[in-house]
Amino acid sequence: MNQAPIQVVPFNKTVKILVIANVAIWVVGVLILQGMILRNTILFDLFALTPATVLTKFYVWQIFTYMFLHANGVFHILFNMLVLWWFGYELEARWGSRFFLTYYLVCGVGAGLIYLLGSFLYYYFTGNMIAMEAPLVGASGATYGLLLAFGILFGERVMYFMMLFPMKAKFFVLIIGLVELVTLMDSGMGSQTANLAHLGGILVGFLFLTTVAQWRIRQSSNGGKRGRRLKLVVNNDRKTENHKPDEPRYWN
Repeated sequence: MNQAPIQVVPFNKTVKILVIANVAIWVVGVLILQGMILRNTILFDLFALTPATVLTKFYVWQIFTYMFLHANGVFHILFNMLVLWWFGYELEARWGSRFFLTYYLVCGVGAGLIYLLGSFLYYYFTGNMIAMEAPLVGASGATYGLLLAFGILFGERVMYFMMLFPMKAKFFVLIIGLVELVTLMDSGMGSQTANLAHLGGILVGFLFLTTVAQWRIRQSSNGGKRGRRLKLVVNNDRKTENHKPDEPRYWN
């Protein structure tokens, strides 16, 4: 009896570059430079997203750079890179490298902005500085945006929740979003995981795809050669297919 060959998800251009960049920064910057040589938190101080630092010292680049840093533990970066690889491959193949990279960065930056706003509002109404002073790192704001896009574009595809339970991709993404929302409501801003940034990536991804889809519909309805060539970004695939001192307080 012949066994089905093991299918390996390939890398495409932009996904490969993003994975290499994240892993290189983690190994060389976080583990070696910061952890072994300098033995301080210089990278997190300068490039992690710390709301108080952004608002008082105007380190606005942190809204972008935080998504390329990860905590010392291997599982943090491993999860994010696996999601980027497995889900990003098909999205880049569908969209092309330019749109995929734009979407990824918009979700990451948007998640950072939502987390920044949420942290400030939490401090404003409660007086608690816990979220304002804690550095946030990780690509999860961007990768949760990828999960959202995958659930929209390939919503009918069957996936395995917790590697055991088969379900359609759209329901998988819905459950992930609900878990993040319930966790945020239960733990607030005191959780070790930045659930607000995860939800921010989902929200920004949805708004971005909806806006682009509506714009392309209007362009297409206006006629002309350009309009006729445009395709919707949001298009379901209906086919069946066989707290250590050197770590950030919040992981994203």
